[in-house]
Amino acid sequence: MAEITAALVKELRERSGVGMMDCKKALQETNGDIDAAIDWLRAKGLSKAAKKADRVAAEGLVAVASKEVGAGEIGAAIEFNAETDFVARNELFQNAAKSFAQLGLEHATLEGLHGAELEAGKTVQDEVTNLIATVGENMQLRRAARLSVEEGVVASYVHNAVSPGVGRIGVLVALHGGGDKAALRELGRKIAMHVAATAPLSLNTDDLDPAAIEKERQVLTEKAKEEGRPENMIAKIVEGQINKFQKDVVLTKQPFVMNPDVTIEQLVADTGKELGAPGLHLAGFVRLALGEGVEKVEGPDFAAEVASMMGGN
Repeated sequence: MAEITAALVKELRERSGVGMMDCKKALQETNGDIDAAIDWLRAKGLSKAAKKADRVAAEGLVAVASKEVGAGEIGAAIEFNAETDFVARNELFQNAAKSFAQLGLEHATLEGLHGAELEAGKTVQDEVTNLIATVGENMQLRRAARLSVEEGVVASYVHNAVSPGVGRIGVLVALHGGGDKAALRELGRKIAMHVAATAPLSLNTDDLDPAAIEKERQVLTEKAKEEGRPENMIAKIVEGQINKFQKDVVLTKQPFVMNPDVTIEQLVADTGKELGAPGLHLAGFVRLALGEGVEKVEGPDFAAEVASMMGGN
């Protein structure tokens, strides 16, 4: 069996929000596999880890930008990381994030953005290197995404903004179709706020990763067994829960947070009719939350707490 260290228990507690003893038990049951331990906790009804597992913090900023191109628009979002929140409040850092987002409008890949030229032939990667030398912290332009429509808008929203266009969560929403652009942009902004709040996994049901569905099915099946549900009813129970799961994580099927009586799909369709643009539809979305998937180094107090608990092993 893998050694269940204090650091491992600490990481699982941070990701799952579950008590230390339950985290230790989960890791023992899963031979130290963090992801499997999260699923074990969920199956036992001890954790809402599906919503918490990705809340791994890192510092820096997310920035968004957009521009009109004929009847359509392009939008870009980037994540620029640093070691501390103090640096993220630095004007040099914020301006760099904004400039990288603007360049993202012209470059479809992260690799292309790293090599994009700023003034005097200096590349984005050169600028990052210079900032590291100037500020004294490690930095990384980690993610970039772009959306475009030939007709319509790419609306944006930044949550916890520290200045215009930069904050901790950045969302782009592409609406394809005709109609008044100001009205479309307002609709797009509302949907972008919805996306920031609900963190959907896909635009449509068909886009949902089959592996995500299968993983959810396995967890729900195990949970039903733990709860003592009749064996001949488990498949039907789980199928109903899978349908609910899909509605929870598919953007077009989600109830609109500002009016739960309508889904996002219905909201777009109704707005399209009002604007005389019956073909209006959601063409895509991007949600970048600061620090997703980046391990954060915690302070010593919590580690000491875990180490103390482990001493009784």
